[in-house]
Parts: sequence; C-alpha cells; structure tokens
Amino acid sequence: MGLKYPGNMNLDPAITAEQSKAADLRHRLHRIPELAFLEFQTAGMIRAELDRLGISHIDGVPDAPTATICVIGDPAKPCIALRADIDALPILEQTGLPYGSTHPNRMHACGHDGHIATLIGAAAVLKEIAARLPVCVKLIFQPAEEEGGGAERLVRAGVLDGRIGPPVRVIFGLHGWPGLPVGCVATKPDVILAATDIFKVTLHGKGCHGAFPHLGVDPIVAACEVVLNLQQIVSRDLDPTEPAVVTVGMIRAGSATNIIPDQAAIEGTARTVSRPARAAIKAAALRRIHGIAAASGCTASIDWVEGYPATVNDPAMADYVAKIARQTLGPNRFIPAARPAMGGEDFSYYLEKIPGCFFLIGVAPPDRQPYPSLHNDHYDFTDAALGVGMRMFVELCLNFPI
Repeated sequence: MGLKYPGNMNLDPAITAEQSKAADLRHRLHRIPELAFLEFQTAGMIRAELDRLGISHIDGVPDAPTATICVIGDPAKPCIALRADIDALPILEQTGLPYGSTHPNRMHACGHDGHIATLIGAAAVLKEIAARLPVCVKLIFQPAEEEGGGAERLVRAGVLDGRIGPPVRVIFGLHGWPGLPVGCVATKPDVILAATDIFKVTLHGKGCHGAFPHLGVDPIVAACEVVLNLQQIVSRDLDPTEPAVVTVGMIRAGSATNIIPDQAAIEGTARTVSRPARAAIKAAALRRIHGIAAASGCTASIDWVEGYPATVNDPAMADYVAKIARQTLGPNRFIPAARPAMGGEDFSYYLEKIPGCFFLIGVAPPDRQPYPSLHNDHYDFTDAALGVGMRMFVELCLNFPI
C-alpha cells in the first residue's frame, strides 16, 4: 500500500539502487570502528560519500570535531532533521565476517555502521528529489552516542536552533533492533527508552592478613552486601508498577587470596523512565550504601553520575511515524511498542528541545531467531534492513504535514 508522492514519483527503483551501495558502505564502515569523539576515519568516509553525492557539508562543530552536518533542499522551507550516530564500542568482534573489524578491541556492536549507511542512502534519494521536497532536510551525523553525550554537545553548538544551518522543526532517528524481524518498524508515544545513570562506589576498610580478619575491616564483604542489597531497591523502594533496573556490572578488589584489602569498588547503572523514580533510586541507593558501610565498619565514597535523560517521543510525531510505516511497509509491518525499553539513547537531548520521534527497525532475519543482542560480540546490522530505514527516512520527509 504505497503513498502518493509529489509528481506521482515511484521511489522503488531509487531505493533498490541505493540499498546495494549502502550495504557496501556499511561493510567498509564496519571494518573501521572508532570510539567516542575519535571517529576521524568514519567521519572522513561519511564526508567522502557526501562529496560523491554533491552534498555540501559542515565538518565539525565546537567540542565535536567528528560531527558532520548538511542540508538538502530549500532552507526557506520548514526543516526536518534526520540523525545517525557514528561511534562504536570497546568490544572484540567474534562474528567471523569477511568485513569484520580491523581495529583491535573495537566493534560496531550496536549497529551504528548501519545507521550511517541508512542515512547516506536516504540522502542520495533525497538529493535526487530535492526540488520536490515540501521541507528541507538537515542530516546530522553525530559522534559519541555510546559514551560522551555527543547529542548534548551538538545541541549546545546550535545544530537545532539555527546557529548551524536552518532551525529544526522536528527530528527523527532510528535504531536497528534485534527483537524485531527485518521489514518491521516499532515505536510508541512518550517514553520509549530509559534514563541511564551510573554509580561508582568505593568501600574503604582496613587491610590485614586473611588469616586474621578480626584485625582489619573487610571491604569485600561490605561490597558484596551492597551488591545484594541494591537489588531490593526496585522491589521495595519503588512503586511496583514503575519500570526500573539496578545493575552492578563491575566489582574490583584484592590482590591475593590471603590478603584482605583496604578497598573494594563496585560500578553499575540505574535505569528509570520517570523523574520521580530517577530521584527515588538515587536516594535509596545512597542511603543503603552508607548504611551498609557503617554497619560493616567501613566508609563509602559514592560518585553518582547522571547519564542520558529518558527518550521521550512527541505523541503526534510517534503517530506520524506509525502512519508512514503502515502505509509504506504494510499495515502488519508496524508493531506498536508495548512498553519502554530500558536501554538509553542520547537522542533524548534533541527531544528535550524539539518534537520528534525515535523509532526501531527490525534487523532479525527470518532464519536467525533469536538474533544476537545489541552490544554483543556477534551482533551485525542486517543489510536487508537498510532499505527499510532509508524508505522510512525518505517517506517521513516527503509526506510531512506542513
């Protein structure tokens, strides 16, 4: 069930032609994963592709030299922004792919290579129909989504408010999603992803010989008590209907089996979807950690770092994405997200400033169920999903209600 394009355009041939080019680009990007704010090779490849397409671009913004911004269409028209994140993760790839990472302990394990290739493919189609677009389109190739909050730096630099290119009315972003089959799209109004806070705790005790524990104060025992006790926050300090996660992902202590150390450290993350829950988890964690430390004869140093805010979709824009997905892909290809996911995204910083929608596209092939999860050393963005993402981006621009 297709949409009516300006001038009765048939975009199928263009999408098909660009999808193969996008797949080749993705494979080249997959070989050179780079971490936050260090994506210089990646940015160079993006800019070379834009040059090939005849699209002028702004290279770098204050505090984000690897960002690339460009505009397609008449800047006097209302402006829609499309965003792709460009950084990778510190993971050793285990996919065995012929285009696997050539950078040791670096991997596109979150599929940002696919996001970049999707946006470049969409840019190629949009450039061809620029004169017929009802809007101008700002493309944002953003560094440091995984760590560093690149979106926040771009917002500060003026990527939305008109200091860098025309002011943006609405913004759209996508993410490959292993829980969805290829060809499907999902999103929801309001909160779709969680806020992502980080805590780092050091328990300070008194070291001694492991054979004489009464002569010291054991911070490892206290740290273990903290790890277990923090799991009670969600079940005992929050409303049972409130989504939240507390995860301890790191614990470090000791140097030998027969030595009680002076210190033990734990690090973890708290995920929430509402501001009250975010505040409640922090308060409960601080109270519990200090209480356990005191009961154990230790002291606690706590560094609580507020991460990305919750990603909150504008309801009208979420409905618009759903409409475009149903009309473009088919009524059964849009799957309303039933609840927020507890992952996080710095796309939230854009949505704090202007309306927009963050949506998910399926990457799970029909013959691979379940598909490796995001941030897994076997994950790979699926080439067949590129055309779906390209089509969604192009359709969102072509049919935007002025």
